[in-house]
Amino acid sequence: MAVLAVWCVHSHPCSAESANPNDLAERKADAEKFFRKRVTPFIKTYCLECHQNSRPTEAGLSFTPALDTPGHAAFSEKWKKAAARVKAHDMPPDGMDEPTDEERQMFAAWLDKVKYLSPKDPGTFVIRRLTKAEYGNTLRDLFGVDPAIADALPDEVSGEGYLNSLSPIQLEQYLAIAEEVLNRVLAPAGSPPTAWQERAFGEVPETQEDYRAAARQVAASLAKQAYRRPPSDAELNVLINVFDLGRQNELSYQAAVRLMLKAILVSPQFLFITPADDLDPEAGIVPLDDYQLASRLSYLLWATLPDDELMELADSATLHQPSILKTQVKRMLEDPRSRALFDGFGAQWLGLGDLDRKVFDPAKFPEMTGPMRTAMYDEARLYFESIVRENQSIASFIDSDYTYLNEDLASIYGMDETVTGAEMRRVALTDDHRGGILGMPGVLAATSFPNRTSPVIRGVWVLEQVLGEEVPSAPPDVPALEKQDQQSIANLSLRERTELHRSDPVCANCHRLLDPIGFGLENFDAIGRWREQDENGEPIDASGELPDGSRFSTPQELKGMITGRLDDFSRTLVEKMLAYALCRSLEGYDEIVVDELMQEIAQDGYHMQTIVTAVVTSYPFTHRRTE
Repeated sequence: MAVLAVWCVHSHPCSAESANPNDLAERKADAEKFFRKRVTPFIKTYCLECHQNSRPTEAGLSFTPALDTPGHAAFSEKWKKAAARVKAHDMPPDGMDEPTDEERQMFAAWLDKVKYLSPKDPGTFVIRRLTKAEYGNTLRDLFGVDPAIADALPDEVSGEGYLNSLSPIQLEQYLAIAEEVLNRVLAPAGSPPTAWQERAFGEVPETQEDYRAAARQVAASLAKQAYRRPPSDAELNVLINVFDLGRQNELSYQAAVRLMLKAILVSPQFLFITPADDLDPEAGIVPLDDYQLASRLSYLLWATLPDDELMELADSATLHQPSILKTQVKRMLEDPRSRALFDGFGAQWLGLGDLDRKVFDPAKFPEMTGPMRTAMYDEARLYFESIVRENQSIASFIDSDYTYLNEDLASIYGMDETVTGAEMRRVALTDDHRGGILGMPGVLAATSFPNRTSPVIRGVWVLEQVLGEEVPSAPPDVPALEKQDQQSIANLSLRERTELHRSDPVCANCHRLLDPIGFGLENFDAIGRWREQDENGEPIDASGELPDGSRFSTPQELKGMITGRLDDFSRTLVEKMLAYALCRSLEGYDEIVVDELMQEIAQDGYHMQTIVTAVVTSYPFTHRRTE
């Protein structure tokens, strides 16, 4: 049964960050001057020969529109990628005029200015479909069914956004799941109603003349729960039409109400997080209504629908008040359901979402069993949750003196004599190389190849997920290490093989950036065990340097240097969490918002709950476009 949605929003005043208008105006003027005087000549001299509208297929990127509207949101990501390539000496290509180091630094500095050309805007408003986990959890909280009832649905593609399309096969699956839910919570025809049925449907009206009015009351109650907001009159009319259809086909009152409930469960308003009705389209930008805010908050932190307390605050139109919103964030983070913040955001950030399906050479790593992979995932999850609930500084993500182990995982740490049993428990660490995500077996395994470590993948992971650096994508047709002449490299260490690989000019620029960091973790093998020698018996050389030139020689020193860049790490975490919460990439004015959040977060000592609260109370999280 297809049910139409009415998607609009009802607005209330809400808190938001607001930069000083005079300061923003000055910075905008400075950015415009900087672009006109310095960036435009750079692009015309070194970029336009290949990157212009007249030759779009040759290079795949045109700077022509950027010369006219450099601050347009559509070009945000392209500026970042272009700056990364210029910074890495990957562009312009060999054989063409090369900018000086000073010019390259100037072009990279443009990234800190272009954001000021963006108007104040909360960005694209995403009406998204529930993920499989959210859908299962929502059915559990509405009907008391096992969330595994949704397991047959396809997994989502990880990323900042969500796939909002619905294929015919998925629609059939949603219909089948809805039918199964109703079979579990409603009694068969002729049988006494279940307890859930009595609560939700009430008693059958005494006369048929009262059926329709009673059905409308049931529809209003059920739809408010399922839609996470009061249904509009138009939405209620659609449901009553379904009830009428059932009665016209000689269904009993209970059977017609069941059909109406099924229509709710396959409606866009249930399957998608939809805004409420009634807004001023001329306003352009409005605060989220309290019901939409409740859903956005609840699905971020709990991966399920808002509970009674959130709905009561939405009913009273007070949830948007800053003090109340912050109190709710704290309450929700202390609830066991906040595990969803790791399963949704944390696992994606650390790259652990596919660890259970990652292939490892069974001859080299027979330890990588199902229980071991689960333990690796749970270590990261429990560790993440402890930092959130104890409101620790995010420095603990980089270095700490504890973790969570069971007997299986303790063998990777060399602690199997002191940790026994299958239960995960908090364990004190004395090895300075361990503690924190950089020495966590799950992360190290996720950034390895099936048969060996990968300094490149690990280097990219540290740069992008920890330090927030933009890493240029590899050029096409780059030969893999395995393509090297095996006889000539038989006695070389992995580091020596990689250095030989990067002697190729095509590979050199990126590897100069990635390899030094990746080799800082080379003491950990492909599944995270500590080692002093590589597979060829060669001593591990874990020395390297960060992009700023800071040098290290051990994983412990690498962790210490990253801890010294806590502002960079904090910004990376904020940006990734905000993008996850908004279901889109950050662009334009978002960067100004993050600047303001960083001031608040740094003043509070980089505590984790402060970061989550800052994201939830931010301008793009609490506002939307009306279009």
